[in-house]
Amino acid sequence: MAYPIVRYLIPPPIPEANISSIRVGSVGDFSPETGIIFQFGRIPGILIRLENGQFKAFSATCTHLSCIVQYRGDLNQIWCACHNGRFDLTGRNVAGPPPRPLEEYDVKLEGEEVWVTKRA
Repeated sequence: MAYPIVRYLIPPPIPEANISSIRVGSVGDFSPETGIIFQFGRIPGILIRLENGQFKAFSATCTHLSCIVQYRGDLNQIWCACHNGRFDLTGRNVAGPPPRPLEEYDVKLEGEEVWVTKRA
């Protein structure tokens, strides 16, 4: 009788799919100087299209307290709203409390499709 209640309260662990590469969209979906959040399974990433059309991608989890970062075109930086942490467009922590850089991902264009891949 208690077993279903215990299984409901403590569900079995569900393994996370090991996603290492994801199609984020088409080149035309992204205006210059914009950033979007995407997901590697449950792990958020941020894709930024720079003014020159180049793409950059990083983990979107701040290295301070794991808040989700966002791109701020007015600062030309990646910004964490939780504690005003800032990262430059190489992912390096440049202001605020974040202790480490953001993990950088590789961006690959296949025709008009934009793919982001975690580095091994």
